[in-house]
Amino acid sequence: MRDPHPRTGLGEPRGPSFFPGRPRPRTEPPGPPAPAAPPPSHATSHPPSTPQPQPPPPHPTRRPLATAVLAAVLAGGLAGYAAGTLGDEDPAPASAPAARGPGDLQAVAARVLPSVVSVRTDRGQGSGFVFDDRGRILTNAHVVQGSSRVSVELQDGRRLSAEVIGDDPDHDVAVLEPETSRGLRAARLATGARPAVGDPVLAIGSPLGLSGTVTSGIVSALDRSVRLGEGSRGGPRRALQTDASINPGNSGGPLVDDEGRVIGINTAIATLDQDRGGSIGIGFAIPVGDAVESARTIIDGG
Repeated sequence: MRDPHPRTGLGEPRGPSFFPGRPRPRTEPPGPPAPAAPPPSHATSHPPSTPQPQPPPPHPTRRPLATAVLAAVLAGGLAGYAAGTLGDEDPAPASAPAARGPGDLQAVAARVLPSVVSVRTDRGQGSGFVFDDRGRILTNAHVVQGSSRVSVELQDGRRLSAEVIGDDPDHDVAVLEPETSRGLRAARLATGARPAVGDPVLAIGSPLGLSGTVTSGIVSALDRSVRLGEGSRGGPRRALQTDASINPGNSGGPLVDDEGRVIGINTAIATLDQDRGGSIGIGFAIPVGDAVESARTIIDGG
């Protein structure tokens, strides 16, 4: 029987990219109009008449709040706005916006992008990232399969020739040594930390040939059993699962946490159509500890 959820490497480029938007600024909705002031009284020579009961002053209706809740449910883009406006009716004055912290994903992307490269071969294209102070680059074995030299393109537009100093098809890891390390900056590696399900992550790379693309998601699961690479001779390996959108061309690029540390190498996706595979929100990354261990073996000539 054909596997209904085949897994595939991320190979030839095709399709669009994704750019995260900026958060909508918070604004406060206008409050209910104040009741009209009563007319001034006038002196009269007639005996006072029996006072008529006056209707109670109008109270603010809750209907606009119910409408806002409904709008938040029907239009998810407004949910943040609605959540900010359904609290106290007399809010405190707005304070200055808080400074961006290390967990801000836009700052994380800006910090990691200079370490990410596009990898081009005669067969196609993938991604990679600088992982040590000598400027060496980690990528997937299936990206450089059959190549002894490749071209790498940096975020500043420079192109360098790089030697494939070795690969490990069983773990789908390869190491590249560029012609120069000038201007190359190593990414931080989370080799001593273990991610948790629900942690926010960014996938960075060149999906579909579009370099410098950043997508966001979470760690969906740990220790998934996945067969890695196209030339693997071993059995299934453990992998991180993420819903961050990854597509052909993301292979070899980093999956990073909200502190900008690499936790994995994006390497495969689950797809409903193996011939026209694309992201369906189930992607897999090699844990960075496993990848670095394999890379050290390659470098040492083991």
